[in-house]
Formats: sequence, structure tokens, C-alpha cells
Amino acid sequence: MNVIAKPDLSVSIAGVRFANPVIAASGTFGYGTEYSKLIDVASLGGISSKGLTLDPKCGNTGLRLVETPSGLINSIGLENPGIPHFIAHELPEMLSLGPVVLANLSGSTMETYVEGARLLDATGVQMIELNISCPNVKAGGMAWGLDCDAAGSITRAVRAATSKPLVVKLSPNAPHLVDVAKAVVAAGAAALSMVNTFQAFAVDIEKARPVFDNGTAGLAGPAIGPIALRMLRDVVLGVSECNPANGKSDRFVPVIGLGGIATWQDAVAFIMTGASAVQVGTATFANPHAMADIIAGIESFMARKGYADLASMRGLALREIK
Repeated sequence: MNVIAKPDLSVSIAGVRFANPVIAASGTFGYGTEYSKLIDVASLGGISSKGLTLDPKCGNTGLRLVETPSGLINSIGLENPGIPHFIAHELPEMLSLGPVVLANLSGSTMETYVEGARLLDATGVQMIELNISCPNVKAGGMAWGLDCDAAGSITRAVRAATSKPLVVKLSPNAPHLVDVAKAVVAAGAAALSMVNTFQAFAVDIEKARPVFDNGTAGLAGPAIGPIALRMLRDVVLGVSECNPANGKSDRFVPVIGLGGIATWQDAVAFIMTGASAVQVGTATFANPHAMADIIAGIESFMARKGYADLASMRGLALREIK
């Protein structure tokens, strides 16, 4: 096998070019500036903003983070300053960092989603990541992503409110995830990101009560990796528009894989299972250099194996699956 001196790590998703396939996941990297003194933020492919709602949110009360074996349970509750404040204050610095900016849009009603999309449409963000999968809010959030009709309707409404490429972030808690993916693709999603955190529950046995004021919370980290990878496989094989084998078609819908990615080996596994790019979240808390290490590891692996570009290895693990 030929060794490639300098593999091409760039990827185009819905017409937007990323220098490499590694994106900071929403809610784990702030707005990028928070990490700029620790790592070379400009080296990342993209940054997905903290989850944004039309109006400011204080987030959930009580304990918000609990470590668990190979994972982290969080109950943040979409704390954010609101979209108008983000546009005026956080976004200018975020855009100056260099990577592609994805604005992660959430809401409680269709009206707030649509108005948020309308405001973001007038900005320099390159993509909108429609969050219909957050398990840590009582109103809206994940509820939109569990049902095919609801997921399709919110995607269609937001699609009509913006000309930005729309990435729809899916929930692993949906009873029929492939059907939800089909619904949002049919409604106009230009790309998918999957999966968000798994709904979890923790108990304080000394107090005989739930750990989190919100009751349930979201499990992330390496523990969910193999399940997220299986769900990626299911969607790539079950939704023809998302299959890399159909990548030259007019309606190819790329998938951004996430869930438990902590090493470059994890990232390669997701790409070989059909992901066009990956998002890294919880791993950054333990190792701020995780994404830089992943980018370097992917490049070294591709050079060693003779993969000239990401397309050369995308979906390879699915070749024998019928």
C-alpha cells in the first residue's frame, strides 16, 4: 500500500468546506474563545456553539454534572444568553477564530425555533445545527426529535426560515431513529448530526432521592460510543440519502457522527461507518488537547494506510453488510 505524504483531511458538508472533519460538539466547548489559551482553536474543522434559545435561559438548578464509569451525566439545561445577545457579543469573536461556525439552535415552541432561525439567518454563521434532541429541558428539546411527524414539522418550519445549510441533530432516545432521520431528510435537512446524549437517571442513595433536580439527565462519554456507532450504521444503511455509496447523487445528506468519541481510533471508526465528519465533546473536559490529538492521529493513520482523502475510507466498514 502506498504511503501518502500529506493526506487531504478536508470535507465539504452541505456546500460548506471544513479544513478537517473534527468539530467541537455543542455545549462542551463554549463559543471557542474559552479554550483559545489552551489549544490552537484555529486548527479545528468547526465549532458548534453552546445550545442557543431565543430568550436567555438560566439552565437547571441543583447538581449538573456527575461522573459515571466511562461517562459523564449532565443536566445543564441549555443555559445560554439568548440568540440576540449571542449575535451581538459572542458570535463576532467566534467567527474570528477561523473554524466553521455552527449555531446550535434550540427552543420550546415552533415559534421560538423559527424566530431564532430567522435572526441567525442574518448573521455570518456558516450553518445552523437544529437541536431537537436535548434531554435536559422540560419544554421542547428532545420532544421534537422523538416523533417522526414532530421532527419533520419543526425541520420544515426552520428550513423555511433560513437559507443557511441546516444540520438536524438527532436523539438516540427516539423509538424509531431511522424513521425520524427519514422524516427530517424529507423535510429539508441538508445534513444530520447524531447522536445526542442518552437519557439517564442517577440516585443519591444517602438521601434516597434523584441526584438531578430535573429527574433524568443526559449520559455522554466513551460508554455510549459503541451504541452511537451502531445507530450511525443503522441510519446510513437505512436512509438512502445518507449512504456514502450514493454520495454523488443530487440529494446526498452527509452525517456528522458523535457520541463517545475520545480518540483518533474512535473517529476513524465513525468515518468508516459512513460519517462525513465527527464531533468531539466530553473527551475535551478530561483532555483539552483531545481534538488536536484526534486530527493528528487521523492524518497519520491515513498516511500510513495510503488513504489520500476522507472519501477513500468513508463507509468501508459497511461494505460487507447487506
